[in-house]
Amino acid sequence: MISTSDFRTGLTILIDGDIYEIVDFQHVKPGKGAAFVRTRLKNVKTGYMNEKTFRAGEKMEQAIIESKEMQYLYNAGTEYVFMDTQSYEQLSLNEDKLGDSLKFLKENMNVYIRLFQGEILGVQLPTFVELEVVEAEPGVRGDTAAGATKNVKLETGAMVQVPLFIETGDVLKIDTRTGEYIERA
Repeated sequence: MISTSDFRTGLTILIDGDIYEIVDFQHVKPGKGAAFVRTRLKNVKTGYMNEKTFRAGEKMEQAIIESKEMQYLYNAGTEYVFMDTQSYEQLSLNEDKLGDSLKFLKENMNVYIRLFQGEILGVQLPTFVELEVVEAEPGVRGDTAAGATKNVKLETGAMVQVPLFIETGDVLKIDTRTGEYIERA
């Protein structure tokens, strides 16, 4: 059991059988009345954000989430096969468990599989990945207005907004949390 005084960003807690990750929190001590903690929580399974207020000193159960390093091997239809880098044991996950991480998942990429009490919660990709551009419309000559962008298709099928100078064959560094272009690699 942990107290609200132990809250920190990234901590996972159990509330009504659901696992929540603390995104943001604030201890509030009003001039009148008892202190409380205002939090922004993210449901680990669904990804929905929620705001909740706790009384100061309130206790709840901490959710211990394991992360196991695995390597993505290949996909067979809707099943995606991963291999444990320590024991070489293979595991296959369906598209539902992978969610948005599918857009940036590349063969032979090392990822972390997140588990809670043996149940697979999802996949945590590296923060930045390098992917090749397979389709890019040509930049329009003279269209150099500040911040002009175009859509390109990456080798994984993801579509990303990039500056006009990016061409087919370029390798880009992409932030997997936001899906944004960072720089050319």
